[in-house]
Amino acid sequence: MLKDPSHADLKVLITAGASGIGLVIAQGFLESGARVFVCDVDDIALKQAITNHPGLKGCLGDVANEASVASMFNQAQKAMGGIDVLVNNAGIAGPTALIEELNLIDLKQTLDVNITGQFLCAKYAVAHLRQSEHASIVNMSSAAGHLGMPARSAYSASKWAVIGFTKSLAIELGKEGIRCNAVLPGAVDGPRIRAVIEAKAQIMAKSLEEVTSSYENQASLGRMVTPQEVANMVLFVTSEAGRSITGQALAVDGHTQALS
Repeated sequence: MLKDPSHADLKVLITAGASGIGLVIAQGFLESGARVFVCDVDDIALKQAITNHPGLKGCLGDVANEASVASMFNQAQKAMGGIDVLVNNAGIAGPTALIEELNLIDLKQTLDVNITGQFLCAKYAVAHLRQSEHASIVNMSSAAGHLGMPARSAYSASKWAVIGFTKSLAIELGKEGIRCNAVLPGAVDGPRIRAVIEAKAQIMAKSLEEVTSSYENQASLGRMVTPQEVANMVLFVTSEAGRSITGQALAVDGHTQALS
């Protein structure tokens, strides 16, 4: 994991930080000496993360619920004494379905978490970030945020929205010294992508091996990326070395030009 002395004592809030990519990002900041507060909807995962990572603090929080977001920021402020970095990591995979079979409720839930959640967290973060000399927002998008993805239109639409939101915030907040970037992971190896692959294999009437291979080979490097590689981009762009980087959609996808 990337270690940078400029992260020392930074106060970092990470949504959905109790497991998966969010927890790997939290570990990276902790290893660099930052103070880290996470929120998550999974109480068991949250308790395990706090127990297993000394210094990590957190609370239950649903980013799609404004009252929950407001409470989360109050708790983070009390726990850390401020916020320098917001990592908008919370997101859901959403439905895997062809458009004529897509349920409107599933579409709305995907948008509520993946883009409305980022809007709410950014809205409540700004007042805190204005007090920081190292203010930065990182919004997690996806390779599906700049490429089409068959049978994944709800997810792709939400992640394209993240890019527009990020670029707008970068312009809006730049004069106040608050940077905002999006990170676009490709297929990240882990339980979540494996579930998506299984669902797509069923819909497309293909073998699990065939769909898995297509996900691996859609990148020029011929493999999925790792959570650590995604975390390293977040760590870099929030460091002193990334102080002039803002308004960018930063792909960590092994050079993916089309999605399966």
